[in-house]
Amino acid sequence: MYADAPHRYPVGVQVFEKIRTEGYLYADKTAYLWDLINSGGDYRFLSRPRRFGKTLLVSTMEAYFRGRKDLFSGLAIERLDTREEWPVHPVLRLDLSDFKGTEEWTLKEKFDDLFGPYEKLYGISRPAEQPGSRLNALISAARATPEGANGVVVLVDEYDAPLLNVMHNPERLQRFREVMREFYSPLKKNEANLAFLFITGISKFSQLSIFSELNNLVNVSMDPQFGGICGITAQELDGPIAPDVAWLAGELGITPAECREELRKRYDGYRFSEKPEEIYNPFSLVAALDRRKLDDYWFGSGTPTALINLLRSSDTTLPELEGIEASASSFDAPTEGMADPVPFMYQSGYLTIKDYDLLLKAYTLGIPNAEVAEGLSKTLLPFYTGRSNVETDGFVFRFIRSLLHSGMDAALRELSSFLAGIPYDLAAKDEKAFQAQLYLILKLVGANVQTEVRTATGRIDTVIEAPAATYVMELKYRKAGESHPDSADALAQIDDRGYLIPYATSNKPVVKVGVVFSEEARTIDEDWRIAEVGH
Repeated sequence: MYADAPHRYPVGVQVFEKIRTEGYLYADKTAYLWDLINSGGDYRFLSRPRRFGKTLLVSTMEAYFRGRKDLFSGLAIERLDTREEWPVHPVLRLDLSDFKGTEEWTLKEKFDDLFGPYEKLYGISRPAEQPGSRLNALISAARATPEGANGVVVLVDEYDAPLLNVMHNPERLQRFREVMREFYSPLKKNEANLAFLFITGISKFSQLSIFSELNNLVNVSMDPQFGGICGITAQELDGPIAPDVAWLAGELGITPAECREELRKRYDGYRFSEKPEEIYNPFSLVAALDRRKLDDYWFGSGTPTALINLLRSSDTTLPELEGIEASASSFDAPTEGMADPVPFMYQSGYLTIKDYDLLLKAYTLGIPNAEVAEGLSKTLLPFYTGRSNVETDGFVFRFIRSLLHSGMDAALRELSSFLAGIPYDLAAKDEKAFQAQLYLILKLVGANVQTEVRTATGRIDTVIEAPAATYVMELKYRKAGESHPDSADALAQIDDRGYLIPYATSNKPVVKVGVVFSEEARTIDEDWRIAEVGH
């Protein structure tokens, strides 16, 4: 903790008791917890992306069911649960995160580590062979204790960790699935012994067919009531976390309002239901406070290899995924063996809900924020351009400097040079590939670039908000041997479709830009057109 910081920042700290007793920043989620436990149904499931606070939520729930009222002083649940003494339950907290990458021959060892401490606690000296039988014996032993009269609580964290690495290997997946189905089988028949069951993970439980007997397990992942149960809400950022934002602003040398806006661009934008409630990524937000720097913390904490392979094998580009409309069943679909990247991207946090049409029950999906957009672009661009990250970074810096100091003409010359340097076998050979390259390149330029901007009359290819002007760009593709479209056609489309209307009240100049990619030259034509349209 820095001497003048309002709080300690819990980077990597997921133990509720430690956060509450050692002065760490905590966004009060206990009202959600109360509703989750008391709003009907004792078997609940919640999915959220990795590093989104699921483990801390489970730790908080464990403390509550253990009757640790002292840890909740001043929090919302203290006002909601007015009992003088909170009942104590036996809690079996089963964290499967250590099962990631597990091989079949190490499963027994992993279950020994998982069950061993509880078997010792409850005096089970000769455990059964099968994990389900061991879990059943533990529930029975816990129920037989004095506290067991209140019912046993089972909390399963990262339930899908054993299966994620074998999702695309049908044979191995089936073997793992059979083991895990047997593991979970006692939960249904112990309904009379359980006070509460809570399961978390990244993918949806219905996809893995391992809870076939748990027909009373309620999936609250897209329930508007629990949209903010993990992550940081705007109300929390502007309320109890406001002093921390003001402190970070001072460290960065900007105003609190400017800091709030930068945090919004980089880390906000997640949404988990039809309710228009956007959520900040808690891992990145806390890391930014702790390190006093705005950086790509969440994206950098895990390489999405499976995502890259899926995007490449499905021939899907990121521009096609921005603004996609889908029903809930389309992006809440089975992940094993899928060819469509949308469900995987949504469940993993690379896509999120951006809008909801109540009449059609249609969700609009998109990339959450600048951190994810830039991270995806930097990861995918080498596969589209053959250029190294060092080369790409150099281009980005030159493009931004040119735009800020010399204007759009100089910036486009940098873009033309970069595209011309792409190896022939990777050069764009159709309009879709060109759009994919340009999308990734421009996303890397920073948070002030928007691509595929939706309007009432269509989509603007690119909008760049620079300090001196707003640039509205239309990008065209011209096949070899043809003379059209040209840059004049690009400018005409901006006018014909009213792309400038949203910027009519801008307090700085608005500039329209027409650019054409030539299939023959494998870069943009140098006859681009730039026209300022007023203040």
